[in-house]
Amino acid sequence: MTSPKRSVVRGRERRLAREKAAEPLAALHGGVASRSMLRAAGISRFDVRSEVEAGRWHLHGQQTVVVDGRRPSGAGVWWAAIWEVGRGAVLDGVASLLAHGLTGFASACVDVSVPVGNRPHRPPGVVVHVPEHLGPTMDTGVPRTAAEVAVIRAATWAVSDRQAALLIAMAVQQGLVPTDRLAAGWALVKRCPRRAFLDQVIRDVCDGAHALGELDFAELCRERGLPVPTRQSVRHGPGGRIYLDVEWPDHGVAVEIDGGHHFRGLQPIDDALRQNDVVVEGAVVLRIPLLGLRLAPDRFMDQVARALTLAEQRAS
Repeated sequence: MTSPKRSVVRGRERRLAREKAAEPLAALHGGVASRSMLRAAGISRFDVRSEVEAGRWHLHGQQTVVVDGRRPSGAGVWWAAIWEVGRGAVLDGVASLLAHGLTGFASACVDVSVPVGNRPHRPPGVVVHVPEHLGPTMDTGVPRTAAEVAVIRAATWAVSDRQAALLIAMAVQQGLVPTDRLAAGWALVKRCPRRAFLDQVIRDVCDGAHALGELDFAELCRERGLPVPTRQSVRHGPGGRIYLDVEWPDHGVAVEIDGGHHFRGLQPIDDALRQNDVVVEGAVVLRIPLLGLRLAPDRFMDQVARALTLAEQRAS
C-alpha cells in the first residue's frame, strides 16, 4: 500500500516533469502551447486537466493552453489565433505586419487567412479571411503571409483610406517591405475595393519623385483661384543651389512636396537644412507630404491660400 507521503512525492515529481516539458514549448510560443504539442511532449489531457484545476495553467479556447500567465499575451495571442482557427491558418494583414516587426500600430483583432477549401473555426477576437490565393507565406516563427502580401491586404481591410495609407507608409518607412516587392505584389492584385486609391498611394510611396512629377500642383491652385506658382525655382544658399518644388517669388512663399523618398535615410536632414536656409532669408516655406495631398487636399490647400493672403497683406 502506497503511503500518503509517497503519493505526495510522486505527485510533485509528475508536476515538475510536466513543467520541465511544457515550459520550453511555451517559451517558444509567447507563453502558450497547443494541446497537440503537449501530447507530443508526453503530457496527456489528464495532466493538462490537473494543472488547470490546480490553477497553474489556463485554457484559452479548444486548442490553446496558457502555461505562463492567465491569458495569451504578446506573440501568444498570434499563436492562439492560429491554433484555434485550425489547419492551414496564417497571420495576415496587420497581424502579419506586427509579427514581421511593425511598430507604432495596434489592432483590436487578429487577422488570419486560410486556404480555399478549409473549414476554419472562428474564435472571438479573430477575423478569418479566405483569399482566392493565399500567396507566399513565412514558416519561421509564427506562420504568416509575406510582408508585401500582408501590407496590401492590411490596406485593403483598413477601416478608412487614411488608415490604409498609414499602413503602407509605415511598412515601407520601417523597412519591412522593399518598394520593388510592394510594387510587384500590387501588380498581381486583380480585384480590390480601394483599387484607384491604393494604386495612387503605392505609386507615391514606391516612386515619390516620379509621382511628384505627375502631380499638377498648378491645377490645384487654379481650382481654388490661387495664382499659379513657379515650378522648380532656384535659390542660392550657403550650401549652394536650392531647388524649391513650387514658389511664388513675389509673395515670398514656397511649398515643398515630400514624396516617400524624403523620409528615408539622411534625406530629412538635407531637407531641413535646405528649408532653414530659405526661411532665414525671410521666405515662408510650407511642407506638404505627397500622401497628405491625397488624403487631405482641401486642408493643405487652405494653408497655401492663407499663406498667400497673409503675404499680400504684409506687402500692402
